[in-house]
Amino acid sequence: MSSMVLPASAMADDTVREVVALVDGGRFAEAEARIVALLADDDRPAAQRQALAFERERMRRIRLDFPHDVTSVRAKLQEEIPDLQAGEFAAWDTAGALEHLVIDGERRYFARTVPNLFRVNAEAAARRATPRNGVFGPMETLNPHHAEVRDAALATGQVHVAPRRIRVSQSLIVDADAVPAGETVKAWIPYPRAIPGQQEDIRLLRTTPATHVLAPESARQRTVHMTRPAVAGEPTEFSVEYELTVRGQYHAIDPERVVPVVADTLVPFLAERPPHIVFTDDLRRFSQQVVGDETHPYRIARRLFAAVDRIPWASAREYSTISNISDYALRAGHADCGQQTLLLMALLRLNGIPTRWQSGMVYSDGDYDNLHDWGWMYLAPYGWVPMDVTTGLLDSDDEELRWFYFGGLDAYRIAFNDDYSQPLFPRKRHFRSETVDSQRGEVEWQGGNLYFDQWDYRFSAEVLDGGRTVDDQVGNDQATR
Repeated sequence: MSSMVLPASAMADDTVREVVALVDGGRFAEAEARIVALLADDDRPAAQRQALAFERERMRRIRLDFPHDVTSVRAKLQEEIPDLQAGEFAAWDTAGALEHLVIDGERRYFARTVPNLFRVNAEAAARRATPRNGVFGPMETLNPHHAEVRDAALATGQVHVAPRRIRVSQSLIVDADAVPAGETVKAWIPYPRAIPGQQEDIRLLRTTPATHVLAPESARQRTVHMTRPAVAGEPTEFSVEYELTVRGQYHAIDPERVVPVVADTLVPFLAERPPHIVFTDDLRRFSQQVVGDETHPYRIARRLFAAVDRIPWASAREYSTISNISDYALRAGHADCGQQTLLLMALLRLNGIPTRWQSGMVYSDGDYDNLHDWGWMYLAPYGWVPMDVTTGLLDSDDEELRWFYFGGLDAYRIAFNDDYSQPLFPRKRHFRSETVDSQRGEVEWQGGNLYFDQWDYRFSAEVLDGGRTVDDQVGNDQATR
């Protein structure tokens, strides 16, 4: 396999779309038979063969994501609700609150369908024997830092304020014997690029192993690439440590100054981008319901932001298993950060408002960290302004703070990616585990990709007290050595 971000041209092929529809419909046996027949044609184009091979891999990944049958998921739910009634389970299942797929006639349930039920269904949450509070990041509710960023921006007239100096360590650990002893394991660990005002003064401290390839600043999904041989009976570990300065930002937008976009250079950010940004009939209907007769770009954007924010957050399927993420977010009844972001991006583009992607990690002054995705929208004459629809509207009587994430960002996030589904450097030979994002990392060997069930990652970010406490053993963004 070459180029491991599937080309849109291959996905747009009628033959591939037929197989994608079979997989999406849970008709795996039919899909496999069709793939076998199509791949038997030696004259089939390479891009189409690659896309068909990925559909076979997608079915394998879907089965990993949906491991439970109805008996096991009911038993898991009964652990949380000991006096669970059959009618309750059936009602929640029929309503779609228990995420499932029918695969070749068998009902299969998502690995996290039970905890997700309590996130999306208030009735079920009230029946839980032991109520539990989720683990949330400090920026997901109103925090003094939000006012710090807003107040500093308004007081100074600057957009980028409230800096934090961060020391980051990230590791990727391949399971022992996942790769035969002596074979070379290749790993890509995400790494930030300098973005003026947002994140700067990036200093690479060390990598393990020491020899590495740092992707250029131009990489939209930047990584550090390392290799080392597998040793029998031992995990294979890679790590990177670096520092950077991250700033919050706040754009004081006057709605009356916002005008429609006319710049030709923004056309790519208004277009459909299959497979995950497509102006489907369902998307158009939802947009019309939310936007109505509104024509002002700022007010359209606010309506759409609020509407997508109302979609409940829930743990997500692996993105590589979903054929159209914005459509999934619209129909599933719940969504995570990347799914909500792609849905909002699609809706805004449909309404003539340019959008682009950003993602990375969020962290805290303590030990909280998490993967996170957000986006940017273009509001003339202000230019690109951030939007984080998953953190969404904050609970505040102060309207500026309530809408903080509609044009503002905190200083507790690192951006690894300025676009989605971009090639890594150096390119992967085999399929990626994550075909959209790049936050945990990627691993492969000559025998194939190593999927998420064969390795783990660790991430930590320390907010430094001040000053530059760097170990200059490596220096500033040195590449191969």
